[in-house]
Amino acid sequence: MSTSKNDFGYKLSDAVIRGFLSLMLKLPYDTRMNTVAWLADHVLAPLSGNRRRIRANLDLAMPELSTADREKIVHEVAQSMGRMLMETYSGKEFQERAAAAKIEGPGNAVLEQAHKDGKAALLVTGHFGNYLAVRGSFLSRGMPIGVLYKRMSNPFFNEHYVAAMADFGEPMFERGRRGMSNMLKHLRGGGFVGIVHDQRINEAPIYDFMGKPARTAESAAELALKYKVDLVPCYGIRQPDGSFVIETEAPIPHTNAQEMTQRLNDSLEAIVRRHPGQWMWTHNRWRDAGNDTDEDRARGN
Repeated sequence: MSTSKNDFGYKLSDAVIRGFLSLMLKLPYDTRMNTVAWLADHVLAPLSGNRRRIRANLDLAMPELSTADREKIVHEVAQSMGRMLMETYSGKEFQERAAAAKIEGPGNAVLEQAHKDGKAALLVTGHFGNYLAVRGSFLSRGMPIGVLYKRMSNPFFNEHYVAAMADFGEPMFERGRRGMSNMLKHLRGGGFVGIVHDQRINEAPIYDFMGKPARTAESAAELALKYKVDLVPCYGIRQPDGSFVIETEAPIPHTNAQEMTQRLNDSLEAIVRRHPGQWMWTHNRWRDAGNDTDEDRARGN
């Protein structure tokens, strides 16, 4: 009985989402993005509690902000998240913008040479701007980036979400033993793999991020050392006109997993401080690391 109820709920929510996406996709591209950004900011963010979460995290990590600057970022974050969702489903139209993105930084030449030589590489990013712009940019140049993804709890939504993500390059590996095995096989075979590095992992070691302790997985650095591949921070930076700049940094020097992991955190911190409205401040990034926010404690998290 409970399974049937869950299926009904999943089907209902997925039908609503599909209907909304279908309606938005009928709009011209720029109108579509602006509409979803407005809805995410003025409807979804307050209803979901995201504004409260963003404020709490900003107060924790960037207490120097004025109230006006903090509120500006609160709105920018919600708008950026809405745009990213719609960009994910905009297929060819977004791909064209990703392909046209300006590419900056020393990491690009390193990755192009690795691809030419048939060597693997790890591209590391965060929930910043739109990392699909990075995948789309490299795909347009014949360099697909394989990724590990987590299955959505709603199986009906998961089906079309994964299909939309696959438009930006394959292979895709579902998180789990089999997916990890296939990802490692792809890496050993000379393929590129993208890793979103800024997720809080339970029981992971604690590293500094934005001046606060945060649980951070060492897996990206460990893979780079084990398979002797470049570890390159890459970011898709959203521009005011809706275009993107792909920023590729120099590879993280191979030293040890601890030092390399901290370097990855430092890289993301630097770009978040430059563009704070483009990072997903809704994450519980610092939870369970000795600096929970007042909201965490109130919720018993």
